[in-house]
Amino acid sequence: MKKIGIAITDPDDWTAKALADSIRKRGTEPFVFDLRHARTDIGTGLDYKVNGTDLTGLDAIIVRDMGAGKNDAVTFRFDILRQLESEGLLIANPPVAIQNAANKYHSSYLFSKAGLPAPRTKVVQDRDSATEALASFNDAVLKPVFGYKGIGIYRIRNGDVIRPDGTEDHTDIEKLVSSLLEEKGMLYIQEFVESSGKDTRAFVVDGKVIGAIYRRAAQGWWLNNLSQGGSAQQCTLTPEQERICERAAQAVGAIYAGVDIIEGPNGCMLLEINGTPSGAGIYKAWNTNVADHIVEAVLKRL
Repeated sequence: MKKIGIAITDPDDWTAKALADSIRKRGTEPFVFDLRHARTDIGTGLDYKVNGTDLTGLDAIIVRDMGAGKNDAVTFRFDILRQLESEGLLIANPPVAIQNAANKYHSSYLFSKAGLPAPRTKVVQDRDSATEALASFNDAVLKPVFGYKGIGIYRIRNGDVIRPDGTEDHTDIEKLVSSLLEEKGMLYIQEFVESSGKDTRAFVVDGKVIGAIYRRAAQGWWLNNLSQGGSAQQCTLTPEQERICERAAQAVGAIYAGVDIIEGPNGCMLLEINGTPSGAGIYKAWNTNVADHIVEAVLKRL
């Protein structure tokens, strides 16, 4: 029987529990662990342990969550996964896929290389370039390159900051831009895509869409994330939308992924991709357990 590990940070997370239950249904107990507790010993050999358990004794690791933290710590966890992968363990998603998806700038590059439709994007490192980019868009969003759950996103329309609820915020744009540049050293600026108050999250496993939901914004809001008050509804994708989502997952090298698309005036656009997505929304809308699909995709590779 294969030994499967699941990397998590929140034991009450729906997807983490669903993955563990799916493995148990196949007659084996998963090793559920937190990468923040990992330690290594490098000498004449290599030793990777979490709470006394040697990770090299596993056949595969499913990564639900890497855990936030300081750059050195997060890099260390990625290094552990990369090294375990080089030692022959199957890591899902592969570390490079998680990194590709997590980095909005690099994933934008990969989408462009794959010929996928996405909003125009400008990345700058100084205030003058930022001002020029914002002026060229008229309506734009500033996103953290490494971000999640819609946190830290700003919309700027015709020189005004627009709150997620659609009201104007009288924040000084120059001060906001300067503050963000001081904090991050660069800005990722994307053209805002006007939609009907919703976008779509598709769940792709092993190259196929297994379900999709609309993420409908709260009344009057433009930010659709479920964690920001949005609601999930069933969505049936067109063949073209499925193709875009499946090719996006392929572009970053993901075994499974959450792919966000939106219907705008110029058709379907690819917003971003998540390499450690939650399956709760798909389950609530469709009663489709993505964990079963992920575990099957892992087992077929062993």
